Order: sequence, then structure tokens, then C-alpha cells
Amino acid sequence: MTISTLITPSHLARKTIIYIRQSTPQQVLTNQESLKLQYALHQRALDLGWPAKAIETIDADLGQTAATTQHREGFKDLVAQVTQGHVGIILSYEVTRLSRYCSDWYPLLDLCGYTQCLIADRDGVYDPASLNGRLLLGLKGQLSEMELHTIRARMTAGLLNKAERGELALPLPVGLVRDADAQVRKDPNQEVQARITLIFTSFLRLKSACKVLRLFNEQELLLPRRDRFGVVTWKKPRVAAILAVLKNPAYAGAFVYGRTRTTRDPLSGKVTQTRLPMAEWRICVKNKHPAYISWETFERIQAMLEDNYAEYDRNKSRGVPRPGAALLQGLVYCGECGHKMVVEYKRVPRYICNYLRQQYGVAICQYIPAQPVDTRVIPAFFQALSPIELDAYTQALTAQQAINSQVAHARQQQLERLRYQAQLAERRFKQVDPDNRLVAAELERQWEAALTAFHQAQQAEAHYQAQPASVTALPDELKTAFVALGQRLPQVWEQLSRQDQKAFLRCLIEKVVIQRTTADCVHTRIVWHGGDVTTMDIPITVGAFADLSSAEEIEQIIIERSSQNQSDVEIAAYLTQLGHRSPRHSQFLPSTVKTIRLKHRIFHKPHLSIPRSFPGFLTIPQIAQQLDITVHWIYHQIRSGRIQVTKDPETAMYLFPDTAITLTMFEDLKDGQVTNLRF
Repeated sequence: MTISTLITPSHLARKTIIYIRQSTPQQVLTNQESLKLQYALHQRALDLGWPAKAIETIDADLGQTAATTQHREGFKDLVAQVTQGHVGIILSYEVTRLSRYCSDWYPLLDLCGYTQCLIADRDGVYDPASLNGRLLLGLKGQLSEMELHTIRARMTAGLLNKAERGELALPLPVGLVRDADAQVRKDPNQEVQARITLIFTSFLRLKSACKVLRLFNEQELLLPRRDRFGVVTWKKPRVAAILAVLKNPAYAGAFVYGRTRTTRDPLSGKVTQTRLPMAEWRICVKNKHPAYISWETFERIQAMLEDNYAEYDRNKSRGVPRPGAALLQGLVYCGECGHKMVVEYKRVPRYICNYLRQQYGVAICQYIPAQPVDTRVIPAFFQALSPIELDAYTQALTAQQAINSQVAHARQQQLERLRYQAQLAERRFKQVDPDNRLVAAELERQWEAALTAFHQAQQAEAHYQAQPASVTALPDELKTAFVALGQRLPQVWEQLSRQDQKAFLRCLIEKVVIQRTTADCVHTRIVWHGGDVTTMDIPITVGAFADLSSAEEIEQIIIERSSQNQSDVEIAAYLTQLGHRSPRHSQFLPSTVKTIRLKHRIFHKPHLSIPRSFPGFLTIPQIAQQLDITVHWIYHQIRSGRIQVTKDPETAMYLFPDTAITLTMFEDLKDGQVTNLRF
């Protein structure tokens, strides 16, 4: 006998589904009473009038949250059966078992109302097709969503309150452990401590995570990492592992909460984590843990890492020094719009400001050849460095010796650990019953593996001990040069690699702002670390003489001095002394003087003063001028044989009769009416 008037024979003719769910796997194990109450709904279905064979229990979503339907296969099965019209009633202990969000709850109500499927919980039976039933179920769904929000807000507030005190027990990175009193300490394993310290000291010297990785690989050093159970294991170093150490503020003694932002795609449900910059970290409590480095050192490391991104066009960072020819890579800014300029290697290196073109599709702001700018910036760098009195070689030697000492100590610690592991494996093997061959064989294999690793480490250590120290391999001239770096650096500059040259420039130069003021001049401002500014105008090459900003002045000087019978070499030297230069050279060339002089028909040699007009005859330039054709066209016709004429033996020139017939013949040839002329 049924206990609800909403249940009709059409409902009883279909099946009933009991939906069971717990939010987390932990609740499945601990909340046993709640689980029993949900399974007890089977008796409720019997009391409502459904036979036992028509009752189906769906419990595939145990341990799944109701915040989404993406991973709830049981809920998807329920919806599929309701859609097909196979379900007469859905039984759930409470509506929160079905959904926690109205965005999933109301579509289920619409579907149930359309297929005449009832919904029941511990309080009663509801018909989603009726106004009252939909109202009550809608209110229950809203209360369920509000309850979830309230629970989450209460838990988040408690979590943040604990995090603000720095007492939230977040997972600790390798090198830090939490003792029985919940106090954070350094790992008592001295090898772990030394290896973490070596990562930081190596990076501060090498300034690149990839170079730190190369150092560890060359020395065959392993990195301590935590496995999924929190146990420290030793693995081959990777760039990601080294960066994880360098970027973790816990090594600077700080407790940080909220370094990432989690977002969920509303369609796919995919969860994405995004790292936030330091300024956007939610909670940062300094001096909370024992530190491997100071907070100031940590901030400097983060700035170096950010500056090392190679895509400085997009990230607006300098990028690590690379072997390219442009020495100011990552340091140059546009004086027109203020954006960072990039390097383009086409034919010759040049600095290009293409930010506005990328963003708005307009023309390139400016592009400037790199070689003239680099050539003038390097002397300014030497001049700024010259007052510095330091013993660079001694400092470099001391730093290298300290790193070598740390690396050697790390190898010794690694060797000691492998020795202990081999001895431990030996003790375990000797303690096993020899008749228990299944266990003894495995322990013997572990012992052999430990001995192999130990012997390989011994051989590697012997190999490193036999190698001479690399820090004393500098030539004597370089040792002497490094003693007074400021005065000697220009002498050894060309012996340095491009990466080293760029690294030197970055030590003093913060940025270089360049702006093309004229076609042949670039206004340059060098901004030094500390705020000082050096300004200079740098001449650059142009394509033609007319593009020179002082072309008119130069042309007037050439005319005046050529009229005074000064030679081209003397005029070129005088112009170079005044600071002028040829379009494509750093000084003024005599050939440029000659070109300008001849343009104004100033001849120095007698044979160049022969008159160019002859009575009774026409020269090629005269014909070209009268017929408005080019001289080159006439010469081409002569070389191709279409105009048959011989040079005058006295003048060595092509002369034509000064008659109207001659001009008419040339016009006919130009118009294609005749194919050749004969004189």
C-alpha cells in the first residue's frame, strides 16, 4: 500500500533508483552511519509500493563531490535512464546527494517533470511537474548550494586565519621537516642541507639554472627529492627540480600561502593553476622557518630568474646573454615610444621596435643598425669602469675555489651515503634465513646494486681527484690583466666570448635608449645602475649622399676647395677632420669628393677639359637630350649592332651628322619603324 497520493500505477510500472553518494573517500571510510542510512532507502522504496526487482541502487559516485557532474558516472547513468522514461521515482537521502549547484539541479528537475518522474527524500515525495513540487525542490536546491557556500566560507576563514599566523601545516619542500612538536626544522641529513645550499651558491655565481644543471651533471651529483609518500629520494637533477628549489620562499625562511590561482573551465571542468607574482601572494610571513638564504638574496634570485626568460620581446625581460653579435641584447629601448627593442639578424644585426606593429598593425617605429651603437657604448663602458680599483682575478679565484670546495664536499657526502647503503644492504642479506631463497635472492640483488653504485661513485671520485684544478689554468697575461680590471679590460675584451661581454655590460648598464634624430644620427642615452645617464649622438650609415644631414654644407665645401685646385685627398681629409663622413663609411672618402666635384663639372686633369660640342656633329648626350631618351639606351643600341657607327679617331667619341635626318632616324628606331641605323 502506498503512502503518497502522488504515486500512480504509471509510476509503479517503472523502476525506482536509489542514488547514494559520499563527497570524499575519507567520508566513505569514516561516515559509516550516513552510508547505512542511504542504503536503508531500499526499505523506503518497498514501503512506497515498488517490488524488490524494480529497485536499482546506484552507488558508483562514492567519494565524488557534487560540485560538478564531470566525474560522476553514476549521476550520468541516472540522467540517461530518466531521459529514456525508465524511472518512476528517484530516492535520495537528501537533495544534496544529487547536486550541490542549481546549474545541475534545475536541468534534472526539468527532465523529471517532462518524463513524469518523481523525486523523494527523507522528508517526502515531490512531483517536479507540479508547481508546488518544483517550488519545494527548487528551494531545497538553493538551500543546498547556500549550505555548501557557508561551509566552504567557514572552513576557508579558519584556514586563512591559521595561515596568517604562519601555522598552517602546508607540505614542506625537501630540506625542511616538521618535528613532533609541529616545529619546522632543517633536515638533519647534512648531505641534503649541503646539496640545497650548493644549488643557491652555484646559481648566484653562474646566474642560470641550466648552467647549475650542467655543473651537477658534470660532477655526477644527485638531487634530493620527495616521493609521493614524503620520503627523501635521490634522483638525477632536472631544470624543473632546480627551479622549484630556487623559486620556493620556504628556503628563505618565509611562510607563503596563495602563490597560485586556481580557475575552472565552466564547460570542460578542467582545473588550471597559474603562478602569481610575488606582489600578489595572499599571505607572506617572513622569518617563520629556518632559512638557507636571506630574503634579500631570494628576491635577487627571483629577479635574475625573471630576467633570464629568452622571450624578452613578449616578457619584456633581458634574457640570458647569448652568442649573438648584438651586444646590447635585451638592454635597448626605443626613444620614440618607450618600448623595448628586439634584435633582428638579417644581413646585419639591427635593433627594431616592433611593439606597435604587433599590437596595432602599424609600421615599425624605428630600426637602427646595432654595430655603430655597440661600438660607441663599449668605450663609454670602459670609461665608467676605469676608476674602479679591484682585484677581479683574486675575487674570481676565491669564488671558484669556494664552489669547488662545496662540490668536492657534496661528492664526499654522496660517497658516504652510498657506502652506508651498501653496508646496510649487506647486513640485511646476512640476517635473512639462507633457506628463504625468495627473500634472500631479492636482498642479494639489492646488495649488488648498492655495491655497484658505490664502486661507480668511487671511480668517479678518483677521476675528479686526478684532474688538475681548473681555476689555476688562466694564462699569465690574463692573470696580470685581471688584477686591474678597469684598466686592463679593454686589452682582453676581444678574447672574451659574446656571452661574457654581454654579462660585463649588464653589470653597469641598466638600459640604453636610442632615437634616430636624423637619417644619419642616433641620439643615445646610457642609463647606468644607480641612475647616472650618459648622452651621445652616434652617426650611422645611410644609403645615399643626399641622406646626410649636412649634405648641402659638405657640397659647398667641396665646390669651394675644388675651385682652389685642392686635391680630392686633401678635401676628404679636411672633411673627416670636421667630423663629416661618406654615406657608408666612418670617414670621408676621396671618391665621394670626386663624385660631387664632377657633378659640378669641375675638372682637374687637362683631358677632361676638352669641349663636348663639335661643329657639324652631334654627340650621344646631345642626341639624348634633344630626343628625351637616355644615354644608356643609345649605347645599348650601339653594342647590340642596331646602330652601326665608329668612333672618331681624334676625339675617341661617337659623332653623328648634325642634321634633321639624324634625329629623324633615331626617332624611327625608338618608335620601332626601323630595326637598325647605319652611319
